[in-house]
Amino acid sequence: MALTEQFSSDDIHPIDLCEHIAEHHDWEFDRIAEDQIAMAVEGQWRTYSITLAWSAYDETLRLICTFEMEPPEHREAALYEVLNRANDLVWSGAFTWWAEQKMMVWRYGLVLSGEQLPGPEQIDTLIGAAVMASERFYPAFQLVTWAEKAPKDAIEVAIAEAYGTA
Repeated sequence: MALTEQFSSDDIHPIDLCEHIAEHHDWEFDRIAEDQIAMAVEGQWRTYSITLAWSAYDETLRLICTFEMEPPEHREAALYEVLNRANDLVWSGAFTWWAEQKMMVWRYGLVLSGEQLPGPEQIDTLIGAAVMASERFYPAFQLVTWAEKAPKDAIEVAIAEAYGTA
């Protein structure tokens, strides 16, 4: 059943819509405030913490998807290089490294000017894209930081196509 068939998004606050989507997928979530929700989404590599926040001021639904990393200090320059390479390959958001929190972050802002409202499929796709990007590049980040691979070589893992069946 499509998400839009379950409920109408007319005049529903964007974070209410996010809550419905989390319930639909049976994700753990916490409504932090009227304009913010946090949820946990299980991936292949790890569980991702996703926060969505609505800003009425600039009519933007902001998404951050985070996961912890503790790279050795001497590998941070290589981590920044692989981040730049990853960001060159994606269009629906961007990675950044929050060193103080030891968090890798995927960020995206959906601008909905003119009092537009997002649809449930749009928000579901937004969350899915964040998890997919994190899953895709997680191995490259790990190879650079822990296996001490060169960023150019590590990013090849993320862009390699799988052929055949296992």
